[in-house]
Amino acid sequence: MESMDHYALRALLEWQVELGATEAIAEAPINRYEIADKPPKPVAEAAAPKAPSGPVPARQVDTAEVARAAAASAGSLEALAEAIAAFDHCDLKRGARNTVFADGNPASRVMIVGEAPGRDEDMQGKPFVGRAGQLLDRMLDAIGMGRAHPDALKSVYITNILPWRPPQNRDPTPEEIGMMLPFVARHVQLADPEVLVLMGNISCLALLGRKGITRLRGTWTEALGKPALPMFHPAYLLRNGHAKRDAWHDLLMLQDRLRRAE
Repeated sequence: MESMDHYALRALLEWQVELGATEAIAEAPINRYEIADKPPKPVAEAAAPKAPSGPVPARQVDTAEVARAAAASAGSLEALAEAIAAFDHCDLKRGARNTVFADGNPASRVMIVGEAPGRDEDMQGKPFVGRAGQLLDRMLDAIGMGRAHPDALKSVYITNILPWRPPQNRDPTPEEIGMMLPFVARHVQLADPEVLVLMGNISCLALLGRKGITRLRGTWTEALGKPALPMFHPAYLLRNGHAKRDAWHDLLMLQDRLRRAE
């Protein structure tokens, strides 16, 4: 076919428009008479949005809110332990052997809050049972106290911020702390001790919102509505023997406060 110039092509197109060819040619022939016989779709049907293809994304769960509800519903320490064991929103639980809830006498005047379980704690399901726990027992014994002391007035109750061991004993993340904090707060509320002992930076960060145990230790403060005494974690004392003198000073502060409150 001989090539046609611009004016010839335009004239041909205008002629086709005059004949009614106002739409482009489709892939398949269209019967215009059949289309004219079909009633138009209702407006509501035509405007209805199409259902999304593929899976609908699940609604994101507010894990802290779930934890608050579970903690609030626990009316006893036993129920709280069950609520924590049933809480499946913390990834640490998947890699842990046991849920570490507490040890000692829940009727004690003193509640010690540690950081997180280590290897031995994870295996036995109790807080402070490794080398650091053995040192803690000796520290408490030096002031006539202990987790297994037969006298309730001289016993202690021990728990952690986290009930599951972080991989490789790493520090808990802020998200993990925030997720489990409602359980800690409810734990303190149910046990209702006279004083709290916050052992280590993680405990101080969780309950005081501050870190820097070397500055915080040795000074009474308040956490969760209770008098609280920050102290070095026994694991820190195992690595830094020179700090044991400060730990002894803090133990005497604890002993003195308890005696004055008798």
